[in-house]
Amino acid sequence: MPSMPHSSSKDTDIIILDFGSQYSTLILRRLRSIGIAAKLLPHDTSLSTLRQAKGIILSGGPDSVYKKGAATLSVKVFDLGIPVLGICYGMQLMAQMLGGLVEKSDKREYGSSRISITHPKGIFHGLPKQFTVWMSHGDYVTKLPKGFIRSATTANSPDAAISHPAKKLFGIQFHPEVEHTQHGNDILKNFVIHICEYAPSQSISNLIDRKVQEIRNKVGNQHVICAVSGGVDSSVVAALIAKAIGDQLTCIFVNSGTLRKNEPKQALNLLKNLGLNITYIHAETQFLRALKGATFGETKRKIIGKEFIRVFEKSANAIKPKPIFLAQGTIHSDVVESARTDTGKKTHAIKSHHNVGGLPKRLNLTLLEPLRDLFKDEVRALGEALGMPESAVWRQPFPGPGLAIRVVGEVTKQKLDILREADAIVREEIENKKWQNKFFQYFAILLSEKTVGVTGDQRNYAYPIVVKAIISSDVMTYQWAPLPHKFLAHVSERITNEVHGVARVLYDITSKPPGTVEWE
Repeated sequence: MPSMPHSSSKDTDIIILDFGSQYSTLILRRLRSIGIAAKLLPHDTSLSTLRQAKGIILSGGPDSVYKKGAATLSVKVFDLGIPVLGICYGMQLMAQMLGGLVEKSDKREYGSSRISITHPKGIFHGLPKQFTVWMSHGDYVTKLPKGFIRSATTANSPDAAISHPAKKLFGIQFHPEVEHTQHGNDILKNFVIHICEYAPSQSISNLIDRKVQEIRNKVGNQHVICAVSGGVDSSVVAALIAKAIGDQLTCIFVNSGTLRKNEPKQALNLLKNLGLNITYIHAETQFLRALKGATFGETKRKIIGKEFIRVFEKSANAIKPKPIFLAQGTIHSDVVESARTDTGKKTHAIKSHHNVGGLPKRLNLTLLEPLRDLFKDEVRALGEALGMPESAVWRQPFPGPGLAIRVVGEVTKQKLDILREADAIVREEIENKKWQNKFFQYFAILLSEKTVGVTGDQRNYAYPIVVKAIISSDVMTYQWAPLPHKFLAHVSERITNEVHGVARVLYDITSKPPGTVEWE
């Protein structure tokens, strides 16, 4: 079970300054997994606050340091006598502000890269001379500031890591917080524990008691409705809230018509077995009518979000006593992708999430999101600690808008039915191989642009299906799964033979970045 977030009197001993990277909160996640209390603050945090820190980490960000309006900080930070680690944009900013030069690279680096350590001390103490790191940049340092030395290099970045040992200033062009960087935690440990001389604190083992108390303090004797789908996040949040307030919770399961094959029945059985009070609403016609003509993913997400609000509004009016709170299974990766973090002034939205961004005033409900600060692996650990069955905790993650965003283009019942059958085959075949715990997700996508195929002796135009399987723990980044060719051929054969309306099958071999889990 991974370490959990916890409070401490030393919460500000390590400060992470947020320059808008999608990975900023992942730095915090990695630190707390090794027992380090830290705080994520805006990049323009005052010097008086920073002076209290034992170490400062500068996150990555979407800006170019040489452009007008780029996120910055006071140059005095580097003279406080406090160790500083700059990551990606943070390294470039430090180099530029201290007299170095940062320029646009002729060749961008996104994804895995092989790094060679040239100065095996400081943050690289005890690490191999070469290992794989995760890059995500289009600029690079071309001139080092005075007093800095090169610490590591890659084929495309001569100064992939730099350091000023005397001042304890370090910069790395790659992202140690991303799970695909080998020895990333070791680099962070070297900086925080050995360079900043910060002693890891004891992690709080009883996260459930803390969360339960937070819920009770916020809710009091009021009633809560909880949006549930049978997925991991909504099931865990429902079980947690039920533990905290018991009969004050009513769960609402909405069948939007965009769920996977047999999912409504399976999800309802799971939720009932958890002892939850469930209200079931079949709203397929309502959702499909609202989605008619919508072809853009963001538009579909917003439409579905509005329809869910309409359903909850109607349901809330029928529940006695009147609910005051609406609980959602929002987790931190949802918040990050929607650029809704409290500190990310420069953060770019990757996509909206129907459960992120607040509620309409007319709904007159207050959001309750106890999992908002947790990542997927932590949510699963919480579910296990709550005594939930393994099948629920390790259930395939599923987007709130459902298959509507796995149909690329306009959503129709026919397309959803085709996709349901193809998706069921993908999941069945992977589970038949006992591979389900190897991958974070595996599913099918339907493309709306028909292609030519041959059925018997006749030409026909039908839809392409994309198969996708990814390897990740927190979905902030992932790698595509290298499924065997023979297995893919078998899956393709089953889908094209058994699912009417499919002409061909493709396999997605894009990692994140640059891709995302969903296509829309």
